Amino acid sequence: MYPLLETIASPADLRALPRAQLKALADELRSFVLTSVSQTGGHLSSNLGTVELTVALHYVFNTPNDRLVWDVGHQTYPHKILTGRRERMASLRQFGGLSGFPQRAESEYDTFGTAHSSTSISAALGMALASRQKGEDRHSVAIIGDGAMSAGMAFEALNNAGVHDDCKLLVVLNDNDMSISPPVGALNRYLAQLMSGRFYASAKNVGKSVLRVAPPLLELAKRLESHAKGMVLPATLFENFGFNYIGPIDGHDLESLIPTLENIRLLKGPQFLHVVTKKGQGYKLAEADPVAYHGPGKFDPAKGLQKPSAPPKPTFTQVFGQWLCDMAAQDARLVGITPAMREGSGMVEFHRRFPERYHDVGIAEQHAVTFAAGMACEGLKPVLAIYSTFLQRGYDQLIHDVALQNLPVVFALDRAGLVGADGATHAGAYDIPFLRCITNMAIACPADENECRKLLSSAFAQNHPVAVRYPRGAGAGVAVDAGLEPLPYGKGEIRRQGQGIAILAFGTLLYPALEAAEKLGASVANMRWAKPLDTALLLQLAASHSALVSVEEGAVMGGAGSAVSEALRAAGLDIPLLQLGLADEFIEHGDLAKLLALQGLDAAGIEAAVRARFGGSVVGANTQRVALKSVA
Repeated sequence: MYPLLETIASPADLRALPRAQLKALADELRSFVLTSVSQTGGHLSSNLGTVELTVALHYVFNTPNDRLVWDVGHQTYPHKILTGRRERMASLRQFGGLSGFPQRAESEYDTFGTAHSSTSISAALGMALASRQKGEDRHSVAIIGDGAMSAGMAFEALNNAGVHDDCKLLVVLNDNDMSISPPVGALNRYLAQLMSGRFYASAKNVGKSVLRVAPPLLELAKRLESHAKGMVLPATLFENFGFNYIGPIDGHDLESLIPTLENIRLLKGPQFLHVVTKKGQGYKLAEADPVAYHGPGKFDPAKGLQKPSAPPKPTFTQVFGQWLCDMAAQDARLVGITPAMREGSGMVEFHRRFPERYHDVGIAEQHAVTFAAGMACEGLKPVLAIYSTFLQRGYDQLIHDVALQNLPVVFALDRAGLVGADGATHAGAYDIPFLRCITNMAIACPADENECRKLLSSAFAQNHPVAVRYPRGAGAGVAVDAGLEPLPYGKGEIRRQGQGIAILAFGTLLYPALEAAEKLGASVANMRWAKPLDTALLLQLAASHSALVSVEEGAVMGGAGSAVSEALRAAGLDIPLLQLGLADEFIEHGDLAKLLALQGLDAAGIEAAVRARFGGSVVGANTQRVALKSVA
């Protein structure tokens, strides 16, 4: 099926092909991507859109000596296939298999690990300047999408790069939010090759030399050139940063891409190539609905995505989206904010119903947090829907602009805990530790869908910042009440009365904790809040049990279990405490249930950990009252 592709074990094999065969290779590569992703699930639309660009970059540049840095990295499947990993694509995003993003440990062609956006230009510039300092002859290429260009970090890097006029840096803007009609495409091909050629660059420099003796004429010539180029292409912004702007060109036209890249490779100084691609290119269903095919599960390419025969359980994201609409209908102060994650955060319906109160600020998490703070200063009640892993990018703003001023911003933290196939870069492992230490912050940990809705209402009712953390996907399948009644602030509950051991569950691990408790004869508390901790409930359990066990789907270092330990010591209680959570390691991609089991956070793992730590001394023992005594 893939006569050309099967001959490519590395980019060196690609560069040995006659240029006339590259179009056929690209067609095979696109077909392979579609077939492969349909069997494993993964990112599809973005990868179908970068096939020709990937072929052209590896054909023109001497990789891996020349460095390719892919922004976000969810469009690197063609890159992985061409760099010796074709046979391993069947293991994509599975435990022990290929990552869905670039990983330095996976291949020498993955020069920089990415998965969060807008880092590529900074990394590529660092590589380019390091190569210059070491006297090495290599190019550094950053491939960044138009969405990622909205982040401040990208412009900080452009600003820095523009002053290094002798570095071998190329920024490729992969613009997939527009299309080029055939006539314009032909014109742009000509203009791009002309402006990337050495004749154009030399002629421009000669003109500057001649006109330098007459400054008014030189300034007039600069203005005319800028105005003329600005009429046909958006060059002015990037050239003012110090880049030589080239494009836009059709990113699916190898006859345009390859000569342009070959010309650029001969130029000095920072270069900026603007290519236009189409998400889902070559697969009509993905072209028509690139959002639906952005990250599909397994499917039949001939039939496309199919609706499930039975309605699935509502996800936590859907529960949040419904709550947001319902609360907005009741309270006109509510505004919803997202950093470019409308679909992922469940805000599509809110956007439709309340367009004037919906704010997508782009991939700009720092701005999103301070923007919410500004709205809160004026009496509104902002709800910032953001993935746990992305809130890390706005940490200074979280402390300085929200918490220090004690502003009532609700942080709806989606993807808290492990995220399965997306792996360590997207896992929400650190939110409890990094939020818990911030003054004025509160952290709610719903155990199921119904608690998620109620705790969102609890958070919204407060007059200070509150985060509600919930995982990806569905929960225990608990029916969700239609009302907006909150749960008590800072209060947990006892869900199972046992003896000997009390398990303190934070979040959705309540349910495996209950299952383990049945075999241990233990008590179980649904703590609900990591901050403020329900110390009254904690001390009650400590006084009536021989040992305590904290369970959380988050980093165990500094997490909710640490809060329990601190509270016990503050109360002068010396009682055995076993803290269960995510180990001090980056947890790779794979099936979520398998990953939790490997971390010992399923029912069997919790039971085994308790028996290993305490043996028969407290398991199933008669209830004992622990004497209060000072730790000191």
